[in-house]
Amino acid sequence: MKEITILNILSMYRSLKINEINCIMLDGLIVSMYNIIDGEEIRENTNVPVIAITFKDSEGLEGAIQHHFSKDSNLKLEQYHKLGQRDKILLKTGKLVFVRYWGLSSKEAFTIVNCFTLQGSIPEPIRIAKLVARASMRSK
Repeated sequence: MKEITILNILSMYRSLKINEINCIMLDGLIVSMYNIIDGEEIRENTNVPVIAITFKDSEGLEGAIQHHFSKDSNLKLEQYHKLGQRDKILLKTGKLVFVRYWGLSSKEAFTIVNCFTLQGSIPEPIRIAKLVARASMRSK
């Protein structure tokens, strides 16, 4: 069964009903309490490349997953390991980010992330999405 988060992402993508989406950019792949987003599954269901960005280096989440999901830790660990390793990118801004990507090469992922990052480490599509989400939450 697909995770709710993936279904939400696919629903948002389909609701746009446009063909001009060239890339889906995500702010990480682990959402609240270890809901793991499968970037490859999103790419397969949309035929659009996917880039997931994180902003901090870490040793990984294996220990935390085992601690919080003692019963289901094997399934969660399998989902987590399926994500693969992150590539480290030094942006033109001098900041480091870490990316996973599906449906494009490492060079293409680097170029896209670097071109869309005008300052700091957060690419503009993610920065704008965060602003819109905050504004939406405030208006409720």
